[in-house]
Amino acid sequence: MSGSTSNQSLAAASRSGAGRGWSQVDDGTYPPRPSAGGSADGRRAVSSASKAAVGSEPSSSMQRRLFGSKGVASLTVDTGPLDKPGDGVRSSHSSRPSQSNSTGVANRPKRGRWHTLEFRFYALVFLVMVPLMVWVPVQLSQPSNPNYSKYAWHLRPGWIAGRHRDDSDFQYRSFRDYIPPLVGIMAIYLLISYTASSIPASRSTSTAGYRRVGAGSRSAEPRNHRKAFLLVFTAIFITALHGTNAAKLMLVLATNYAVAHALGGKRIAPIVIWTLNVGSLFAIHWNDGFKYGKMWHALAFLDDYQGVLPRWQINFNITMLRLVSFSMDLHWAKQQPAQRPQHARYVDGADGDGDGDDAPSPRQRASTSRPPEQYSFVHYFIYVCYPPLFIAGPIMTFNDFTSQIYRPTTIAARSVVSYAVRFLVCLLTMELILHYIYVNAIKDSKAWDGATPLELSMIGFWNLIIVWLKLLVPWRFFRLWAMCDGVDAPENMIRCMANNYSTLGFWRSWHRSYNLWTVRYIYVPVGGTRNRVVATLLVFTFVALWHDLSLKLLTWGWLITFFILPELVGKAVFTEAKYGSRWWYRHLCALGGVFNVLLMMTANLVGFAIGVDGIQYMYRQILGSWQGVQFLVAACATLFVGVQVMFEYRDEERRRGIDRKC
Repeated sequence: MSGSTSNQSLAAASRSGAGRGWSQVDDGTYPPRPSAGGSADGRRAVSSASKAAVGSEPSSSMQRRLFGSKGVASLTVDTGPLDKPGDGVRSSHSSRPSQSNSTGVANRPKRGRWHTLEFRFYALVFLVMVPLMVWVPVQLSQPSNPNYSKYAWHLRPGWIAGRHRDDSDFQYRSFRDYIPPLVGIMAIYLLISYTASSIPASRSTSTAGYRRVGAGSRSAEPRNHRKAFLLVFTAIFITALHGTNAAKLMLVLATNYAVAHALGGKRIAPIVIWTLNVGSLFAIHWNDGFKYGKMWHALAFLDDYQGVLPRWQINFNITMLRLVSFSMDLHWAKQQPAQRPQHARYVDGADGDGDGDDAPSPRQRASTSRPPEQYSFVHYFIYVCYPPLFIAGPIMTFNDFTSQIYRPTTIAARSVVSYAVRFLVCLLTMELILHYIYVNAIKDSKAWDGATPLELSMIGFWNLIIVWLKLLVPWRFFRLWAMCDGVDAPENMIRCMANNYSTLGFWRSWHRSYNLWTVRYIYVPVGGTRNRVVATLLVFTFVALWHDLSLKLLTWGWLITFFILPELVGKAVFTEAKYGSRWWYRHLCALGGVFNVLLMMTANLVGFAIGVDGIQYMYRQILGSWQGVQFLVAACATLFVGVQVMFEYRDEERRRGIDRKC
């Protein structure tokens, strides 16, 4: 959130203070020290600003005792390249706040408010409301609940304190049951990968090197061995995963590859590429993966050997995104054959160690075209079916992935360990929720008869928390696997579901790699900010249909587009540049944030939880009585406090040099 008009609604986004002549060196200290090359006036301005802000150094002793030197900002997830060099993935792309926003006004950290009377009151509200929000669904999950018998059949024996476990979510249950074999496959893969990468290549090959996790310097050239390993292991992995259905997948891959190379660089290419891939997606799902027996009776015996995941069409949703990425990246590369890629010497690892300031950022890796020979079928196959990311992502562009195959990113071992700990904490959190809060079973059984407005709202809220966690846990597992293999994939979830007040910011932090993909391949090509409403409608229509061919998700996509409009209008009318210095501006933003939160919860409950009928029932119960209206007023007041804390949390991140733009 660094722009005064960027990504903030009537509610929303950056409320950074504005100052001029701000020049800083981001060395991890707070306040930032002036750069050595700055003018005397600039250094005096920095000194003055530093003194003004020093009262909120990160931002209180209590925070330092609880969270360490970074204060509450240490809770922010490590997104690799978005962090400072040395904190995660070593890269020249730092996350230090931008020196100026889109209006040319420089940003500077604001003085912290944690110690003020206002925020002490907010802390008191948190101490009361957060335990209440946990206690209510726990009580609904007790056998004493009159509706318990309606959803008890969804429960299975658990392993925590003799409690049963909510086993009603098929998606998460599938992943949870496969965790042990997945860990085994991951261990075997990494063992062979490290072995292959440690074998030196002949001196006649390129001088580039492969970096293992935590390696301080390049090992001998293993590129040929690594590519051979990836090719063989990927082929075995796909065959084991999909059995005879792997042949169908290869047919789709070969067709897309041939079309991309035949039409790449021509004006008609994008239309054909999109028609082919979207048509393939719909046809494969409509025909349930094209059973061999239905295509030709004599081949029916092949349907008996369909691998570990027989329904290959489920994974094809993610695969289709990679097919489009390869085809469009190749198309754009052919349109600009004479351009020498920026940072090419580092992208290819042909010279130097790549740890300098010219090392490419993730955005540069994604946007810089590869040499023509790298758009080969071998690279294409490895990219589309790369084992750590094949099942669920995160999604990478072809250019980014291939860049890292030729020059793998150096990932500090402590960053991998830290990320593994985060994954385990998230996994344990999900287990605790499933053992103590049975709201997903209640939702599936519609066992909410007689529930109060507070209870109904908590059923909806915790269902969204479960949706967030059931996606977060697999995504972090597969990203961890890729990190251990030296591949830096985007972090998919960089905010908790309950830590969002901006509709635009929410979609930047939720399934972030997919957001980056839609921006690159849909939003920008159809006009981007010049045609924002139409582009947004097209994006969310595609996103809804890509998830599932259902009216419920199509309704969700259109609701999201409609609900973004108030934020766009609000940030156009109440700009920070004009009103940011007014005492009431922050509170007006918080009111807008409350409105955004209610809209986002409504849309996501429709799309991923209780559907249109469920949300209609919930709002009838809440708004159909005086008790419900009283609850809604109290809920909005509580959300107002929460949004204020979200504002300050992001200010605290900026004080620590973190700018997530969401």
